[in-house]
Amino acid sequence: MMAWYQTLWDFSVGPFAEFAFMRRALVATLALAISAAPLGVFLTLRRMSLLGDALSHAVLPGVAVGFMLFGLSLPAMALGGVLAGLAVAAIAGVVSRATRLKEDASLAAIYLVALALGVTLISRQGSQLDLLHILFGSALGVDAQGLLLVAGVASVSVIALAALYRGLVLETFDPVFLAASAGRGWSRRGWIWQQSFLMLVVINLVAGFQTLGTLMAVGLMMLPAVSSRLWHDSLSAQLLNASAQAALAGVAGLLLSYHLDTPSGPTIIGCAGVLYGLSLLLSPGGWLPTVLKRPHRVG
Repeated sequence: MMAWYQTLWDFSVGPFAEFAFMRRALVATLALAISAAPLGVFLTLRRMSLLGDALSHAVLPGVAVGFMLFGLSLPAMALGGVLAGLAVAAIAGVVSRATRLKEDASLAAIYLVALALGVTLISRQGSQLDLLHILFGSALGVDAQGLLLVAGVASVSVIALAALYRGLVLETFDPVFLAASAGRGWSRRGWIWQQSFLMLVVINLVAGFQTLGTLMAVGLMMLPAVSSRLWHDSLSAQLLNASAQAALAGVAGLLLSYHLDTPSGPTIIGCAGVLYGLSLLLSPGGWLPTVLKRPHRVG
């Protein structure tokens, strides 16, 4: 009995109790789970799921410019990523208004150009290891400065989301009412909800790039959010479920990455993918309950 308990402890708790880098990675991942996953729920409800993926690629040129000017300076790369992500979103909006292209098409074209530009800049200035670190991250390599950035962004994001919650819900489910309410109190400028929401998405993607990389950061935002919609109909339950799934995927991914010596970012997203697959199979909106509810024919 004691041997079984010791084995379980060594696998699940031991790495976090013994190593400071594991504790830093755990705190950073849990902070991202709390702040990023709820934003993913709003992205799915607003039919903007691919926007998160596009913006996660769009931050790369800014990260690359920060890297070229200041090396592996986290504040410089984070600031560059935020500016690049907001610039790409703004340019896509301008293109969609000035041409016949819809915003999703213009955003897809611009983020592909941004991704190619970012990879080229980093490849010319840094090594292959630098490129892999920026693209795929390293949760186990989060230092005190990186942890402070992630914790700060998560705190600001949660507070801002709480403050914007009413407006976001209205704009998501009843934009006509929000537009009709323009000129009255808090809803005087309805567009502020959209822009504030996009800024929250961008800063969370930038906060996640050191832990999960620019290519993987969106995974912890979107996979738990999509899974949560299969389990619940109410928005509040989806928000809590998404954060819980993201946290579970983060803990499981860190442990598997430590024990199996695999890249931490892809392992965390792989665990989120497993939870998504289980949701597709077992959730009330999944395949198995749907099959069991079908009426059986009597021969």
